[in-house]
Amino acid sequence: MVRDPSSHEEEPDPREILSALSDDDAVEMIAALDRPKTASQISEECDIPLSTTYRKLERLTRADLLQESTEIRRDGQHTTLYSVAFESVIIELDDQNELDVDLSRPERAKDQRLAALWSEIREET
Repeated sequence: MVRDPSSHEEEPDPREILSALSDDDAVEMIAALDRPKTASQISEECDIPLSTTYRKLERLTRADLLQESTEIRRDGQHTTLYSVAFESVIIELDDQNELDVDLSRPERAKDQRLAALWSEIREET
């Protein structure tokens, strides 16, 4: 399933974000995403086993720190690409002394919006 954090109406759980960012490998993976990459590319670049890479990518995506997109290939061998889904993360205490999160997201380009729309259509069919 391809997930696009910018389509969420509510912010993710601050504890999930803190937990994901407390993992040194996950932080290294985020730093490696200077452009959208596959799990295999991230695994190789960060020297992390592929199974571990998938587990950490899932955790980062669930925390809305990464977004998944599908690269459509003519040969039918589509692949999932991962990219950073935030510009900044601010976590603070609110008036009730509970954690509050504010994720600043980059503006998506037209091709990214089209790709997200196409992914949603493919999921429904």
